[in-house]
Amino acid sequence: MQQQGKLYIGTSRTPDDAAKKGEYLTLKYANRHGLVTGATGTGKTVTLQILAQGFSDAGVPVFCADVKGDLAGIAAVGEPKDFLEERASFIGLSPYAFKAAPTVFWDLFGEKGHRIRTTMTEMGPLLLSRLMDASDAQEGVLNIAFKLADEHGLPILDLKDLRSLLTYMAEHADELSSLYGNISPQSVGALQRGLLVLEQQGAEHFFGEPALRITDLMRTTHDGRGLVNVLAADRLMMNPRLYATFLLWLLSELFEELPEVGDPDKPRLVFFFDEAHLLFDEAPQILLERVEQVVRLIRSKGVGVYFVTQNPLDVPDSVLAQLGNRIQHALRAYTPREQKAVKVAAETFRPNPEFDCYEAITQLGVGEALVSTLEDKGVPSMVERTLIRPPASRMGPISDAERTALMAASPVAGQYDRDVDPESAHEILSKRAADAAAAEEERRRKEAEAEEEVAESRRWTLPGFGDDEPDDYDGRGRKTSSRRAAPRRSGYQRQTVTETVVKTVARTAANQIGRALVRGILGSLKKGL
Repeated sequence: MQQQGKLYIGTSRTPDDAAKKGEYLTLKYANRHGLVTGATGTGKTVTLQILAQGFSDAGVPVFCADVKGDLAGIAAVGEPKDFLEERASFIGLSPYAFKAAPTVFWDLFGEKGHRIRTTMTEMGPLLLSRLMDASDAQEGVLNIAFKLADEHGLPILDLKDLRSLLTYMAEHADELSSLYGNISPQSVGALQRGLLVLEQQGAEHFFGEPALRITDLMRTTHDGRGLVNVLAADRLMMNPRLYATFLLWLLSELFEELPEVGDPDKPRLVFFFDEAHLLFDEAPQILLERVEQVVRLIRSKGVGVYFVTQNPLDVPDSVLAQLGNRIQHALRAYTPREQKAVKVAAETFRPNPEFDCYEAITQLGVGEALVSTLEDKGVPSMVERTLIRPPASRMGPISDAERTALMAASPVAGQYDRDVDPESAHEILSKRAADAAAAEEERRRKEAEAEEEVAESRRWTLPGFGDDEPDDYDGRGRKTSSRRAAPRRSGYQRQTVTETVVKTVARTAANQIGRALVRGILGSLKKGL
């Protein structure tokens, strides 16, 4: 049933339930993207498994998310079952061989696969604001933070880096606002609370080093088969915003890093976006425009994107128009919205005069789908009611022991399983704050020493504190120092020898003159008598 350059999907059937012809997906047009839709339990996961293993056999690496845990069976050899054998016989699949696909398991939490991380710088403010459900004002502050980090060499790798940078911005809001725009305390506080919510949701496991290298998702085996990269998403689905943002980031990274290759003979990578409605639910217009741009342009990078969801209405019309390959499983039509979804799905196919698409969509059985793929010159094929081929790998989950063994033999074993914490914004800002605190402490210490020296000099110049030798006291508390205390300005002044002699001579002369005058006066008085 295999054909060169084509991937076998299944065999169409006529209205009288006879096998008709094989339905294929041409690898040359596989990068024109695709859509797999259908209600719960109609076989979407098995279809995804068949497509992923078919691309792997053709040498095309695959990335897909395992939402329920049963897609992991692609890594194990299938087991014979009656209904599988019956399906293979009816559609003419012979020989029907069982084999496993070469698989690498990934997990954001590092529990069921190799750790997969990115840095906040690579995530960027647009996707990060989507992840944090930030308002326009808060998104503006995030843009300022990333701009500031670029200009001042502050790598933002993980949550604590952005948290430290936001704290720094709040402390220097006045000077930064004049350069970059308003930085309000309310916006910074809301972003800090958003980071706390992300941390509680487990986002600290996603942001950090070592960051994922896109080339590790594009490996092939020695025999030329493409590796199937399976992301364990059962726990991740508990945080749907983180799940959608991560997959959109990965798609954006592929778009930005891969070179242009035009239309190759087969894709370089096929990306399956399971539960695609989570990407578009409540997404702002700017994000929808980003998705549309990536989907439209990533084709020339050799990447095919396949959205898997329950309802075709989950995908915006602008994105839906870019999806050339369609596989539509059964839909229910009980409510007006479901009826509208069936009508939209039926109208997107190239009509087949042998049956009515609207009625067929509601009557399809499990493992049956309407299939339309791009043929020569990229023209959609006429829609066919198709029995999907049975898988070659196991249907259902694998055991923990099998998963552990596969992880140990993985080509990326040991590369992403250990955390690395290089110097980044948190460490740089913390060091700057510590240096500033130390400098301030040194300045205060020097000021205190200078003040102490001034006070000391003033204390030693006060009266009574100038003697070099200490005073002695007798037993009664009286001073007995051999040196006299410094004389007071208003009291007795100690005289020199010269001053003493001069004063003595002057006093003697004055006494003699005085006595002579007294004798003269007395003599005159006697003569008069």
